Amino acid sequence: MLQTVNAFRDVVLCGDNRKVLQTLPDECVDSIVTSPPYYGQRDYDHAQQLGAEKSPDEYVRNIVSVFTEAKRVLKDGGTLWLNLGDKYLNGRLCGMPWRCALALADDGWNLRSDIIWHKPNAMPSSVKTRPTTDHEYIFMFSKSQKYFYDADAIREPHTTFSEHSKMRGGKGHFGKVNGTPENGKNKGNSNLHHGRWDVAFHPKGRNKRTVWNVPLSKFREAHFAVFPEKLIEPCILAGSPEGGVVLDPFFGAGTTGITAKKNGRHFIGIDVNPDYCQIAERRIREVLL
Repeated sequence: MLQTVNAFRDVVLCGDNRKVLQTLPDECVDSIVTSPPYYGQRDYDHAQQLGAEKSPDEYVRNIVSVFTEAKRVLKDGGTLWLNLGDKYLNGRLCGMPWRCALALADDGWNLRSDIIWHKPNAMPSSVKTRPTTDHEYIFMFSKSQKYFYDADAIREPHTTFSEHSKMRGGKGHFGKVNGTPENGKNKGNSNLHHGRWDVAFHPKGRNKRTVWNVPLSKFREAHFAVFPEKLIEPCILAGSPEGGVVLDPFFGAGTTGITAKKNGRHFIGIDVNPDYCQIAERRIREVLL
C-alpha cells in the first residue's frame, strides 16, 4: 500500500529495491543519486544482489528494471545521477557504463551529461598491455525535458586570470594592447584589449566541468569502497532544492544520506542487505548527531 513520502523521509528501507520502490508514492523524490554494484566485481553477500548476473545483457536488463520503477517516484523535474564502473571479460572491456546509459536512454530517460570521475589515488595495476584505469563514469539523466538544475550551486573557480591559466600572458592581459590571446576572428578588436575581463565572468565561478577529480574513500566497516562525499555533493546540490528529497536505491554504507543531510536535504535509502542497512543507520547517527 502506498504511503505519503513523509513516512519515508530520512529512513533506510531494507529489501529488494524494485519491491520497496513500489511502496513509494508517485513523484515523491527530487533527485536520485546512486552507485549500483558493478557487474562481476564483488560479492555483497546476498542472493538478490545486483552484479552477479550470468551475462552483461542480463545485468543491463536488471539495471533498467530498477530505474523504470525509480522513474515513477521521481518528480517530473527530477534528475538521476548514476555512477558506474567497467569490467574486463576475457581481456575485453565490456563497456558496461555505456551499455547501461544507452539502455536507459532507450527506456525513456534523457541522457544530459557524461561525467568522468578521475581518481587520483586509484589502485596501481600490474597490467602491461593497456593503460591503467583511473576513472569511472557518472551519468546525469533527466526524467523530462525541463528539470531542476542549480548551476550556481556547483560553480568552479575561474582559471582564466589565475596561476592555472593556460592563456598567453595570464594576468598581463589587463590594459595591454594585443595582450589578449585571440588570434581568430576577433583579432585586433580594441574592445578585447581594454575591456574589463575580470568582470566578464560569473561572480560565483565558471560552470562546472565534466571531469571531477575526487579521491577514493574507505569506510572501515564495509569491505567495499564507499561513495566519496565530495563526488556526490555536486549531484545533490545541483539536482535537488534545499529541503528536497534524494533517493538512493543502492544505499550501501549510507554516504548519499549523510551528504544529503549535511546539505539541507532529506533522503530515502534502500538496500537489500540487512547488514549494510544497519551499518548505514549507525553511520548516519554517528556522523549527524
